[in-house]
Amino acid sequence: MIAYVKGTVEDISEDNAIIDVGGIGYNVRISADTAARLPGIGENAKLYTYTSVREDAVQLYGFLSKNDLDIFRQCIMVSGIGPKGALSILSVLNADALRFAIITGDAKAISKAPGVGTKTAERLILELKGKVSVQDTMIGREIQGAGAASPGMADTPQKQEAVEALVSLGYGNAEALKAVNAIQGIENMDSGAVLKAALKKMF
Repeated sequence: MIAYVKGTVEDISEDNAIIDVGGIGYNVRISADTAARLPGIGENAKLYTYTSVREDAVQLYGFLSKNDLDIFRQCIMVSGIGPKGALSILSVLNADALRFAIITGDAKAISKAPGVGTKTAERLILELKGKVSVQDTMIGREIQGAGAASPGMADTPQKQEAVEALVSLGYGNAEALKAVNAIQGIENMDSGAVLKAALKKMF
């Protein structure tokens, strides 16, 4: 089994990367989130991999962190979700946002992944809810570092107010938190500005 590939990025598409390792080009399936975070073509990259072996194909799935790979492995253990479905989910929710969606029961956010319906999202939540923890996410680590007591909450008052406002507008917990955490320079903004910036990221 290949634990990871490390080499030069030769090509990147929305769902695939070619990594040159010692003159051999490896096709690695990736999520849209991974594609957006990969170094540019010609630069070095390391992808932690999962090897899918079927009768008709052997395919590598790659992730920039062990955290991403771990949640991918958990997803494919759920009945009805294969590597393609798990990658689809991780294209709309990164590892932390997916764990948060599972913890909060946000099937709406998970079912936004192409090919993943509401029933599949609910099954994923049901089977993984007891296996994931907010402490495993960056959200949880920020909360612990700040000494906050409530799990699943944003780490600053303006973030939390913006998340609550987005949820009241009908957005899911996970997608609201993901949008808020993606804002740059948030420490210099009030809650109104954070909400406005987060809404822009929703469209």
